[in-house]
Amino acid sequence: MSHQDRSSGSTPLNSQQLGRALQWLLAGVDWKTVAFRQDCSWTPKRLVTAAILWAWSDEQTLGERFFAARRIITHFFPQQSPPAGSSQAFMKLLRRWTTTLVGLLQMTLRQRMQQVLSAQWTTSGFVVFGVDGSRVELPRTKSHQDAYSPASWRSGAKRRSRRRKQTAAQVRKANVPQMWLTTMFHVGTGLPWDWRTGPSDSSERGHALEMLPKLPEGSLVTADAGFVGYEFARTILTSGRHLLVRAGANVRLLQHLGFVRESHGLVYVWTDRAAKRQEPPLVFRLIRAHGPKHPICLLTSVLSPGTLSEGEVFDLYKQRWGIELFYRHLKQTFGRRKLRSTSAWNAAVELEWSLAGLWGLGLSAAAELAKTGTSLSRISVAGVLRAFRRLLRDYLHPVAPGQTLCRLLRSALIDPYRRKTKQSRDYPRKKKHEVIGVPTITDASPQQVRQARLIKTRMQKG
Repeated sequence: MSHQDRSSGSTPLNSQQLGRALQWLLAGVDWKTVAFRQDCSWTPKRLVTAAILWAWSDEQTLGERFFAARRIITHFFPQQSPPAGSSQAFMKLLRRWTTTLVGLLQMTLRQRMQQVLSAQWTTSGFVVFGVDGSRVELPRTKSHQDAYSPASWRSGAKRRSRRRKQTAAQVRKANVPQMWLTTMFHVGTGLPWDWRTGPSDSSERGHALEMLPKLPEGSLVTADAGFVGYEFARTILTSGRHLLVRAGANVRLLQHLGFVRESHGLVYVWTDRAAKRQEPPLVFRLIRAHGPKHPICLLTSVLSPGTLSEGEVFDLYKQRWGIELFYRHLKQTFGRRKLRSTSAWNAAVELEWSLAGLWGLGLSAAAELAKTGTSLSRISVAGVLRAFRRLLRDYLHPVAPGQTLCRLLRSALIDPYRRKTKQSRDYPRKKKHEVIGVPTITDASPQQVRQARLIKTRMQKG
């Protein structure tokens, strides 16, 4: 990043540390594919830099975050004319270009992950990803209600019918607008890979399938019981990727179908609808275990225990919990439990750059810890965020002795001691977890065996 820091003597400024971190994150982005108007005072690189700083800022309002980011941008690029000082113009430009710019940034960060975190790239021989969804709260505005409320609430007739049957308190609670966020999460590094947003009744499976082409071939996708389904699983398997998913009581499995060579734990997912369409059964390996309270049943498309043992299967499913930690970091540590934008378009922009900014924070810290051989699971996101925000606040101050960004990131670690269970605490527990149960397993009927044999013969001839 081209900038000239004016500091007293030879002591560097905090802005130099911040500039090098941003330059490293944005290195390799092809800005030639983005062209602004000739009279625009922003350039693509300056806009992306400002958007990341805007996301990192801890100012109370979005407008103050913009002014803080613009001051640093003006300092970084003293030889260029200052960008437009209107936060409305800044948001308007982001609404126009966020999809393109975030897409370019995602490509660069994915490549950077493979380069600097090669030791954590694979887990148990696979590039493993976890997928899950969550809701982000929004201000109660008409714009958000029209864009992100469930389809039943966006329908006027159904909304009026429901309101007649509910109390005023229930109507207010039910009509709180929320945005649905589905994230594809790289298990080995603990960093996001891709995401999709939509109304609060969006389909997790649909979002996951949209992100599927961005995954490396041969990778393994892990998911919870909400992602079970024949169409979803078949799409993943036919794309050349593997699947590891938990199966609950809503799943019906077949055994002894004879579609492939039978072995211990081999089961099939074959719905009546798929059989009627002459679609082939899906082959999985069923692995059972006793959880803390209830039995756990996992299905994996990796059929050979020599390739992926039962212990490795359960370890991978446990590591999928990292996506829950990511959502906690996003909502609590990063303060995005409820977005601040009152416009639906601006809320989407705010969440996109918040996710990109959090990705940049995590990748910067992970790259530093990888140099020292420290486990990436010890990264303290709160400590990393404090380090960057300290530079943002004091960007014109000299670097304090021993307070370089590298040292701050390497010391941003969680405590190594083992934490005890919190089940004995007497605070009220509001959330009651639903019992998932175990799948139903039945023997294939003679008619199903004959039909499977015919489908197999046709596939071999085809």
